[in-house]
Amino acid sequence: AVVGKGKAVAICSGCHGVPGIRTAYPEVYNVPRLGGQNADYLVTALRAYRAGDRYNQTMKALASALTEKEILDIAAYYGQK
Repeated sequence: AVVGKGKAVAICSGCHGVPGIRTAYPEVYNVPRLGGQNADYLVTALRAYRAGDRYNQTMKALASALTEKEILDIAAYYGQK
């Protein structure tokens, strides 16, 4: 979780750390809050974005750049928050 915090701050918090933020591309939707989410759910979601089984253009690009260890670390960080 400690290692994941650095990655989460650098990669995820720009969108997922701002209360009430919405994105306009590819469609308008509220960006979900990640803190407190189940770590296993986050791992599954990030792997699905990386594999293309779950799609959002931004998340696909970000998840594709993550190693398996980074996914586990980020999920651990948000899962304990």
